[in-house]
Amino acid sequence: MERWVGRVALVTGASVGIGNATARALVQHGMKVVGCARDVDKIRETAAELQQAGAAGQLYPVQCDLTVEAEIRAMFDNIEVEHGGVDVCINNAGLAAKGSLLSGSFEGFRTMTDVNILAPTLCSQLAVQQMRKRGVDDGHIITLNSMSGHRIYLGMAFYGMTKFAMTAMTEGLRRELREMKSHIRATCISPGLVETEFAIRMNKDDPQKARDLYASTQCMQAKDLADAVLYVLGAPPHVEINDIWMRPTEQTT
Repeated sequence: MERWVGRVALVTGASVGIGNATARALVQHGMKVVGCARDVDKIRETAAELQQAGAAGQLYPVQCDLTVEAEIRAMFDNIEVEHGGVDVCINNAGLAAKGSLLSGSFEGFRTMTDVNILAPTLCSQLAVQQMRKRGVDDGHIITLNSMSGHRIYLGMAFYGMTKFAMTAMTEGLRRELREMKSHIRATCISPGLVETEFAIRMNKDDPQKARDLYASTQCMQAKDLADAVLYVLGAPPHVEINDIWMRPTEQTT
């Protein structure tokens, strides 16, 4: 991770869960981390905590609604002005709305499309543009995908569709970068069950269902995914990790 000291990373969805743990880890390894979310109060708290602890890097909170194209573009413009541009883009933000293909709401489908597909695609596009503008040839795009990006689970088909799209986006991005003779790398990390606010938010009408799910097995924790991000970034320049599949040891499906 030494080569990333002082360089700039964007982490979307950095207020809680995997995004927050990843932002912490990168700051602790000396990176300048722009952490975005719609509600930045928790990111500000994390930034103050890291500064007080004497972390080697720094966390910069930015408010951004990833369903709004103009806000994403404004965020990248601000990063370019304040920090020169991104070197690492962590597409972490994502969500699931309850409902099957046959009963789910169109609004829920639209929100998942905006957050899970369009936002990371635009962030990846703008990140690569900033890297190439500055001659950065060793940047990295990392997308937090899901095991649902490789198989469909009953009742989660539309969410799975959005995650299959991230599997396709990452491979398409990798091939386009190779066609450009660029050494910028693209990676997916596809976890199974991680104990975060994800299931609680998805089951907001029945939070006990989420708690029971997390109690059913020894889940992975957000830090486990942050460690995977560090592993990916720490790979030598001639190695591109395309996808990491991660599940709790006890998870059977």
